[in-house]
Amino acid sequence: MSKQLAAQPPVNPIVLGKMGAAYGIRGWLKVFSSTEDAESIFDYQPWFIQRAGKWHQVELEGWKHHNQDLIIKVKGFDDRDAAAQLTNCEIKVDSTQLPALDNGDYYWKDLMGCQVVNLEGYELGKVIDLMETGSNDVLVVKANLKDAFGAQERLIPFLDEQVIKKVDLTTGLIEVDWDPGF
Repeated sequence: MSKQLAAQPPVNPIVLGKMGAAYGIRGWLKVFSSTEDAESIFDYQPWFIQRAGKWHQVELEGWKHHNQDLIIKVKGFDDRDAAAQLTNCEIKVDSTQLPALDNGDYYWKDLMGCQVVNLEGYELGKVIDLMETGSNDVLVVKANLKDAFGAQERLIPFLDEQVIKKVDLTTGLIEVDWDPGF
């Protein structure tokens, strides 16, 4: 009889989603996906969660749509109380599982912490977050101190070529056509 070997915990973990509230009495849970297409979260396996400071591999028995939600059944969690223990656990995989992107496309995780400067070389701050607005993504850029314009945080639209002039992930620098007065 062969034993299935447990996968190694992720070396470079990335959050793909989060487990929500227990659903029903048979151990199902809602799941919130951070992938562009919600169902794509199931393309990345194995999943890992951290509980009490330890990595645990999550094995799915199944998943399905229920109304507007995705729900999952985790192996070994067979009732509502057991499933509720997983509520709010972040679903992580190793970032090496993510597909390579086309030139000009970036994973949000890669933009975090990048220094943002405008075309005149004015340092606007570092990317601390990104937001989805529907029409385009927005960089949330924070300066260490309030600058001469009184700004400490700026929202800069991620509009390729129009605002975003150059992204260099090697040096962690994003060059933008942006007036520091905004």
